[in-house]
Amino acid sequence: MSPVRRGATLPIHNRIRVLRVERGMSRAQLAELIEVNPQTVGALERGDHYPSLDLAFRICDVFSLPVEAVFSRTEFGPLSTELYKPRKEA
Repeated sequence: MSPVRRGATLPIHNRIRVLRVERGMSRAQLAELIEVNPQTVGALERGDHYPSLDLAFRICDVFSLPVEAVFSRTEFGPLSTELYKPRKEA
């Protein structure tokens, strides 16, 4: 089995910044909770760095969300469109 390649073909998108800001949390505060430095949080938010599975779980624990709510192979749409989907006509 060949190793999984990163980059344009298999990106990992995340909502870390949106979730952090929504909760009024600084990068330094999140970094302390997940035991990394604030620069790592910035790199994760920009997509410059992909988290290990352990780090992804620690991030999700802070936000009390499942992994698929924070990380995805496809780009996330705005949270508002996912939370407030238009109702289908009967």
